[in-house]
Amino acid sequence: QVQLVESGGGSVQAGGSLRLSCTASGVLFSLSVMGWYRQAPGKQRELVASITGGGDVKYVDSVKGRFTISGDNDRNRLYLQMFSLKPEDTAVYYCQLAPTPFGSWGRGAQVTVSS
Repeated sequence: QVQLVESGGGSVQAGGSLRLSCTASGVLFSLSVMGWYRQAPGKQRELVASITGGGDVKYVDSVKGRFTISGDNDRNRLYLQMFSLKPEDTAVYYCQLAPTPFGSWGRGAQVTVSS
């Protein structure tokens, strides 16, 4: 059973930084593609960054150069370092398998960016 717990959200002003963490169980990071998704109010959930067990990363254009995804295969932890945050980054952020989620979603981490 996949269990995911996100942490590290918060409220910042535009231009600020935040680091999100995800602890996963029931997933072998070294054999999986993990991703960070976000869902803004009134919008569909979107995949913003993903990383393979070997460290290959992908980003959606809107976060390229500002977000960095990383993972710790030994500890089954996933991270998202976010710089130069913009109000449009405001959303609940979730970690999950990518690009096809599996099992239940965690509660997510709220990120709020004020202008």
